[in-house]
Amino acid sequence: MRQGFSRRALALAIGAAPFIAAPGVAQPAAAPAAAEIVIDNFAFAPTNLTVAAGTRIVWINRDEEPHTIMSADKAVPFKSPALDTGDRFSFVFNRAGTYKYFCTIHSHMVGLIVVK
Repeated sequence: MRQGFSRRALALAIGAAPFIAAPGVAQPAAAPAAAEIVIDNFAFAPTNLTVAAGTRIVWINRDEEPHTIMSADKAVPFKSPALDTGDRFSFVFNRAGTYKYFCTIHSHMVGLIVVK
């Protein structure tokens, strides 16, 4: 029984070896985490958001009314369908820049994303 435990422990240790960082060995950078923008009371919160390139932005509609998210920049177009309460839309920003967006249903709802 003790021998079975030792073999199992050795197998686990060998299986984990590729995931243990060795000193002086470069490890791949982790992807930036997702950032959230909440739609509530006919507003995007936060209104302005700064993120790293490669970040996935997730918009979540917490309003009782439908909303959309549409890019004001034709160079990086994105457009959501109408989002009902609880619906989500996401987009990954891969290039540095400043991106304005708005709700096509309620044009006074605007936001800004800065990608560094």
